[in-house]
Amino acid sequence: MMMKTTIPDKNYFRIGEVSKILDVEPHVLRYWETEFSMLRPIRTESDQRMYRKKDVMTLLEIKRLLYEDKYTIAGARRKITEWKKKKISPPLPDDILAVIKKELSAIRKIVE
Repeated sequence: MMMKTTIPDKNYFRIGEVSKILDVEPHVLRYWETEFSMLRPIRTESDQRMYRKKDVMTLLEIKRLLYEDKYTIAGARRKITEWKKKKISPPLPDDILAVIKKELSAIRKIVE
């Protein structure tokens, strides 16, 4: 089972940061970009990749499918495409669920 991954609370991440978050080499991220069309990081004027938070979450899901669930690249691509067609969200990492619960509790306190 993979370790719990925490995504820092910011909007954009450089490839080195994403590499550390996912614990994979940058060349793996670049390869996944060629295999998964939904991965299109923004490029800066100096041509550096800037991943959005949703890209990082997608990359986490790709890593889970490949490394934990043992899907092939083609199988992982099909699974993600299937989720998109059915408008199903991939399973969220535990830390994301904790953040959502915390925010919902804060909203409940405001409303009450």
